[in-house]
Amino acid sequence: MISWLTDPWHYTFMQHAFLAILLVGVIGGTIGVFVILRGLAFLGDALSHAVFPGVVITFILGGNVVIGALIAAVIISLLIGAISQSERIKNDTAIGVLFAGSFALGVALMSLQTGYVRDLNSFLFGSILGVSRSDLWLTGGVGIIALGTLWIFRREITLISFDRVFARSLGLNLWLFDQLFLVLLALAIVISLQMVGNVLVLAMLVTPAATARLLTDNLRRMIAISSLIGALSGLIGLYISFYRGVPSGAAVVLTATVIFGLAFMLAPRTGVIMTRVRYRMHRAHPEADTHVMPDQPVGDRT
Repeated sequence: MISWLTDPWHYTFMQHAFLAILLVGVIGGTIGVFVILRGLAFLGDALSHAVFPGVVITFILGGNVVIGALIAAVIISLLIGAISQSERIKNDTAIGVLFAGSFALGVALMSLQTGYVRDLNSFLFGSILGVSRSDLWLTGGVGIIALGTLWIFRREITLISFDRVFARSLGLNLWLFDQLFLVLLALAIVISLQMVGNVLVLAMLVTPAATARLLTDNLRRMIAISSLIGALSGLIGLYISFYRGVPSGAAVVLTATVIFGLAFMLAPRTGVIMTRVRYRMHRAHPEADTHVMPDQPVGDRT
């Protein structure tokens, strides 16, 4: 058993992969909590596709595709905020226009490069086993910037996530903090691209956070649980990939999805099974529990 756990660590590429997925799990898990609280899952998916032209252009120029994706993500996030200021164009419309236009530009540029198609799979599905030491430093640096900024403005971002009307009444600049959060989301997406790929990056933002939402209502605990689930899913997924030959990105995301499914069914307060068990116990012994049960109107509380 010990050798089964330690054998993958004998390889340098696996050491880099483990460290990278731990970073992505913590960063994505933290920022993902605010993504689901603000209902921005669609925006995360759009941004992950909108960085495509940045990746292609950087590849053509022979640069680091992560840096190209980062620049593209920041530009797109700022454009979304600028366009959505129009009274006639809503935020989701701006996202749709820029997402489609950016991705189309990336496809057009890619079609002009005969050698790029061979590398497309690594962008779509990730190449975490190819993470270098420089990629680790870049991921760590971007992660520190993203999480540090989130910590500094945690009160404002939290307030806006829960009650925008109250936040506006306090004089907060909602547009400014919306832009700030878009940039932070863009940073989290970009550093996850190389690990799990464009197709699966949204899952690393949403699935651990959604699982944590099932387990607690406390924001700090939610962030901690989401980060832990993100990191744990990454570790388990890499072991599955190493021993079973499953693509690493798919293994990581499937692990996170299984954990979500278990929480959905078995969470102590919100799980489907546990809720039904408490409901049946209440029906059998109504005098032993005075809490409002599922399907019981509040006015019928005894």
